[in-house]
Amino acid sequence: MTTAARQLKGRAARLARMLPSGPNTAARTPFVLLVVVLLGGGLITLLLLNSALNAGSFRLNDLKKKTTELTDEQQALQRDVDDRSAPDALEQRARELGMVPGDAPAFLNPDGSVKGVPGAASAVPQALVVPASPTPTPTPTPSATAPPSGSASPPLPSPTGTRPGSAAHPSAVTSTKPTQTPGR
Repeated sequence: MTTAARQLKGRAARLARMLPSGPNTAARTPFVLLVVVLLGGGLITLLLLNSALNAGSFRLNDLKKKTTELTDEQQALQRDVDDRSAPDALEQRARELGMVPGDAPAFLNPDGSVKGVPGAASAVPQALVVPASPTPTPTPTPSATAPPSGSASPPLPSPTGTRPGSAAHPSAVTSTKPTQTPGR
């Protein structure tokens, strides 16, 4: 043998002395098992967490679809309510029920006197009668918002939102007495 082979033997012998032999290998087994169990537990936990997130994602997607459907339904119902609340639709349904617009309203003043002429509503009020002549003549209306007699424009609605010839709520009527300030 050459000297290189002897040196190799010497080096291998020294490395062999550094490595533990015999009973020390048994002490590594629990450590290796602990590391394997921790890695396996971590992987299983990660898998369960990923599955839970996917299930939540599917549920979130279903809830978004349901929210969109319910929003569309709510908007359709709101459009239906708006269509039925339109003045023309309300008037048509009132006529189907046999209701007629009221004539000029009569008001009860705070002193007990009646302003206007009370009476039952007629089937066709004067404000809705179409004249037979080809050129309509402006008819003065008894409401406070009637245009001047020389004006040919149609009457404007009153601030309370009532039309000429319809009954106004009594609380909407203002007093014609001038207000007095105390101390003057």
